[in-house]
Amino acid sequence: MQVSEPNDVKIYNLSAGKSLPEWLSERKRRALLKKNVDIKRRIELIQDFDMPGLSTTIKVSKDGNYVLATGIYKPRIKCFDVNNLSLKFERCFDSEAVTFEILSDDYSKLVFLQCDRYVEFHAAYGRYYRLRIPKFGRDMQYHPSSCDLFVVGASPDIYRLNLERGQFMTPYSSAASEINKCSVNPVHNLFVCGTQEGRVEAWDPRVKERVGILDCAFTCVNENKELQGFPSVTALKFNDAIQLGVGTATGQVLLYDIRSDKPFIVKDHMYGLPIKNVEFHYQQDLIYSLDSSVLKIWDKNNGKLCTSIEASTEFNNLCLVPKTGLFFLANENTKIQTYFIPSLGPAPKWASFLDSLTEELEESNAETVYDDYKFVTKQELENLGLDHLIGSKLLRAYMHGYFLDVRLYKKAKTVANPFEFEEYKKKKIRETIEKDREARLQLNKLPKVNKDLALKLMDLKQKKKPETNLLQDTRFSALFENPDFEVDKNAEEYRLLNPVLSRLDKTQKKELKQKFLTQEFEPMEEELEGKNSSEEEEESSDDEHTWTQEVKKQHKIIQREHKQREYEEAKKQPAMYELKQGEDFKGLQGVRQRANKASLGDRVQSEDVTVKYLSVGNREMTFSTRKRRDNRLEDKNKRHREERKKLMRPTFGIKSKGFKKR
Repeated sequence: MQVSEPNDVKIYNLSAGKSLPEWLSERKRRALLKKNVDIKRRIELIQDFDMPGLSTTIKVSKDGNYVLATGIYKPRIKCFDVNNLSLKFERCFDSEAVTFEILSDDYSKLVFLQCDRYVEFHAAYGRYYRLRIPKFGRDMQYHPSSCDLFVVGASPDIYRLNLERGQFMTPYSSAASEINKCSVNPVHNLFVCGTQEGRVEAWDPRVKERVGILDCAFTCVNENKELQGFPSVTALKFNDAIQLGVGTATGQVLLYDIRSDKPFIVKDHMYGLPIKNVEFHYQQDLIYSLDSSVLKIWDKNNGKLCTSIEASTEFNNLCLVPKTGLFFLANENTKIQTYFIPSLGPAPKWASFLDSLTEELEESNAETVYDDYKFVTKQELENLGLDHLIGSKLLRAYMHGYFLDVRLYKKAKTVANPFEFEEYKKKKIRETIEKDREARLQLNKLPKVNKDLALKLMDLKQKKKPETNLLQDTRFSALFENPDFEVDKNAEEYRLLNPVLSRLDKTQKKELKQKFLTQEFEPMEEELEGKNSSEEEEESSDDEHTWTQEVKKQHKIIQREHKQREYEEAKKQPAMYELKQGEDFKGLQGVRQRANKASLGDRVQSEDVTVKYLSVGNREMTFSTRKRRDNRLEDKNKRHREERKKLMRPTFGIKSKGFKKR
């Protein structure tokens, strides 16, 4: 299954994904399902919902229990039972079917118009009867009130085959040279046909006469004078008793009220391809219009596009499942395309699991980050002056920051830094001037950014001679040019790592600068004289001893700074004292005075004093002048000693044996 979201409308392509070949055994199928992720995640809504070559026409039966599709090669029809989600039967023809009609509520009565001028009738068991028409047919419609089957094609005549009598009736003679499409209104049974000259003729079967003509080609020419080809009528569809949709060969869709000869809206596909189908949404004011490259869904009131589906292969026919958001597309591919749009309607009863599936997918994608939002940290919010918006709907908490609308972010940034653009402009001018100077005159000078790091790399290059030079590598050029990559020497991490990383003294830095400016570096090809291993070990041990001392020193300084900062913050906060009921607070001096003026009984209760009563009314008081110890720690140590005594094993019976002298 593939999910797309054109124009913020979610479209689920249920036929996307790989298909398994028929000749595979069940064991190999299960093995492929375990290994291949694409096959495992696919959704096969209806089993074997495909054709050997391509599909031409697809329709749903009136009771909604069967889906019928025609295709090639060989020419055939497939009937699918939606209650079992599988193929019910398959039949082959002698020639390709141009279109077909379902005469009954189910699949038991079918009629096919074939490309070799034959009309073929099928019953539930198979082919029932076959007859031929005088001219090649292009479309046909069944008229239920008169039991007439209208067939139109490459002639001006509209052939009428009465299925009750089983014979041809007198055809209707139109003023057109050829007729491409026909349709019957389901409310008042008005029959209309679209001609090669771009007109729509309306016929009333009750009086067997033409009752009206619409000139669609004239309207299309007035709307767009740069048409490629002639706007013949290629699609017709009634919505209700009075609304009619007309599709032309030049890619326009015209919506008519049959009481007027002018369309109330004209929609152009802008592709110049013939419109193959026009369908109306069952509930919303939406139109489905299909050509070979795209299916467009748009509002019939203003022509505004709702969403669209572009074709990977050419589309041939559109079929809507009634009162749902599911529809099928016959195309120039083996698979019949199946799409589901939840915003246009629910899933059908036989595929109700699609509703829960799409809801779960929408919940899982709730944390989608869109391009029109900017991620900012709390410090950036304070700098922009938007920290008061924390907790409101304008900010959405995410990880260590917030998502903010880009428009609000840009406005706040312009208010906070009104001269930022001028500074940016000056910075770019300075950069271009410096580039021009470098091109004219090249001097040996240290970079402006991270000079110490550049000196360390130069020293490392002279000592160890690495294969790559970071100073000349273009991938790291921004490290020595962009001020945003400047090393912050006041950061705690740098202060702790600096003794480890720094091997250059001030005198060494001066020497390196002088060497660099006077070009006294030795060439890379010459080898430096080595030192004895003992000398190198002594130098390395001395270096380790010095930098460990420096790290400890820096760590102590940082801890001292932290304590000083905490002390200053605590000093700013007011001291809190507990007051008894009825007492007035007189400051710290009052607390000390109350402690000194307390009676002996109150002091005995507060201090650790023991009183022993002796004979003849004497008392003995014992107390300690030292601070009270934590009795909990003493009890813990006492319990620990008792547990150790229990675990100790006696050593009775063990005798020491001395070793024999040899």
